[in-house]
Amino acid sequence: MTEEIIEAQPNLYSAKEIKKVLQTSEIALWLEGYDDIFSDFDPSPYSQRALSDDFLLEAMKASRDRGKDSCELKFLLAPEARSHAHETVIKKRLHDYFIKQHHILEKERKDIVKKGFWLITSGIFFMLLGSFISAFYLGKHFIFNFLVVLIEPAGWFLFWEGLNHTIYESKKNKPNLTFYQKMAKSKITFLSY
Repeated sequence: MTEEIIEAQPNLYSAKEIKKVLQTSEIALWLEGYDDIFSDFDPSPYSQRALSDDFLLEAMKASRDRGKDSCELKFLLAPEARSHAHETVIKKRLHDYFIKQHHILEKERKDIVKKGFWLITSGIFFMLLGSFISAFYLGKHFIFNFLVVLIEPAGWFLFWEGLNHTIYESKKNKPNLTFYQKMAKSKITFLSY
């Protein structure tokens, strides 16, 4: 991803600088200004401003192939566009955002697993109830026969739906969870080019 950006703007960097940035950073993004990180529609100060969907998408694409638990995120700006005060606020804003998103996704995953557990437990309860009725009351009265016919499929449905939640649904957000976990631990630096 970084190589594509460098090719699109070849006159801004010497070959030596390009090589150094590519070798030393895991994610390097070119910025024209700090506003490239944030949403164009949000006039709030940097400490509260919403992050740009384009920035998040590019960061996700750039971090996708990184195998480490954390990474280094480098922003490259023209020297005249830099402000130490803004950079301090932006670093804090980014870390807070990534940590918050990681916690939200982790809670969602835990809630899905918890729901799956309760569905499995409910399914087993209905299967046990159906087995109990079959063992002691089946054939004695119509209502017991009807209950067995009703309870057994409900038990199996709840059991399998619970397994689906626990095994598959809980893993759907894993790429996003991994991204935000990695970014929450990342070191963010601003460099002049």
